[in-house]
Formats: sequence, C-alpha cells, structure tokens
Amino acid sequence: MGTVPVGRKKRADAAGGPQTFRSPTAVLVWWVWLLFAAANLVDLAVQGRDHLSLVAAAILVLATGIAYVTAQRPRIVADSAGVTVVNPLRDHHVGWAEVTNVDLADLLRVHTRDKVISSWAVHYSRRRKLTADARARRAASRAASGGRSRVGTFGLENFGSGGRSMGYGSAPSSATSSAEAEAERIARVLGEYATTARAETAWSGDTVAIAGLPDPAREVEPAREIEPAPDAAVDPRVAAWREPLTSTWDRTALLAVLIPALILLIVALV
Repeated sequence: MGTVPVGRKKRADAAGGPQTFRSPTAVLVWWVWLLFAAANLVDLAVQGRDHLSLVAAAILVLATGIAYVTAQRPRIVADSAGVTVVNPLRDHHVGWAEVTNVDLADLLRVHTRDKVISSWAVHYSRRRKLTADARARRAASRAASGGRSRVGTFGLENFGSGGRSMGYGSAPSSATSSAEAEAERIARVLGEYATTARAETAWSGDTVAIAGLPDPAREVEPAREIEPAPDAAVDPRVAAWREPLTSTWDRTALLAVLIPALILLIVALV
C-alpha cells in the first residue's frame, strides 16, 4: 500500500495529485486471476462444445466480476479536498473537516459526523501485530542475553562484534515492515490530513467572525452597516473541506457482478 511520507505534507497537495492507498497483494491476486480466467476461457472456446462448457465459462466470468469488485476496485484516495473510500460496490466521499477520526479494527475506518466508513482497501490484524511484536521482543532478548554470555566467555572484543551484529535494531525492523505497520502508518497520515483541515477550518471561521466585529477604538456611525469581510468568508478550500459525506453506488461494479450472474442463471436453466 502506498503511503505519504509523514511530516513532509500535512495535507494532500492538489498540485501534486491525489494520494492513493491500496493493497498490492489484492492487485496481484486480481491480475493472476485475470490471466487464469482468460486462459481457461480460451481453452473452453476452442475445445468446449457442450452445455457443461457454457456453464463453466459463465462461472468463470462471474468469478472474474467478483474478483474485480473485491480485489481491483477497493482503494482510498486522499486529495486536497477530502478522502474517497472506494469499496467493492459503493464510493464514499467526505471533506477533511467532516472527518472526526481514523482508526483500525479489522479494516481501516473513517469516522465522520454522520457514520463510520470501513475501507476494504486496508486490512489490519491485531493478533498478527501482537504476534510480530512479541517475536521481535523475544529476538531482541535473545540477542541481548547472547551478547552478555559472550562477555563472560570470550571477553570484551567478542562482545563488541556480537553486539553490533545482533543489536536491538535488527529484530524490530521486520515488525515495522509488516502489513499491520503499514496500515497504522496510513491511518496516521489520513488522521493528520483531517486534523490539519479541521484546525484551519476553525481558524478561518474565527477570522470571519472577528472581521465582522466593530473596532472599539473608533466611533461607529449609526447610519452605516457593518459587513463582514467577503474575502475571508469565501474560501474554496474550506468549502471543500466542509463537504458532507456522500455515498453512491458504482454502476460499473454493479454491472460487473449482475450481468455475469444473469448469464449464469440463463445458461443453467436452458
């Protein structure tokens, strides 16, 4: 899953393009299945001449549609306006200021003011994470105890070489490169985007309110109306960040599943 370097950008930059987060394993599964299905369909087209071959071909097409919506489609797209969660059949878009939290359960979850959206693109296993951390701690403990034993047996020179080759830094690196660590990093990056947008939105609102207040050091003429500063009130970035959650069905994804299912039903009944 691709990530944005933490600390380099607090918010996705529209000039640099949107940031896309997805599972490389799912994409690999999709392409492997596509090649497998294409080879089998060609074989059925060349050699198949009976009703069973038609049923098998319809099943392959239906399975390909399911693989498309479950492996190829899911992703998270973060841009300068908000975040879009693309799930198998539905797309969810919300402005950054409307995102209240981003956390991890079995899937990455985007909390909004209206509901919680779970993303199929980022999976997370707390059990695997705890197992990896425990394995890293055990490896570090064995390395430390091995280094201490070398002190008593072989002297300080062997302790120095052993300490450098079996230090604490070698074991935890495998845990930080795991899928769970990557999911945590994605959740942290998305959370930073949302936090920054909420802070800037609140600051912009305070600025507009202050711009409409009279200056106490000056005498206000009764006949003149005080108007807020129009430039401060109209900020396209803030308007985009405040966009509420919208959820839509994806027509292509629906057709990719419904049409093969209908074909299979017709072929099986004929």
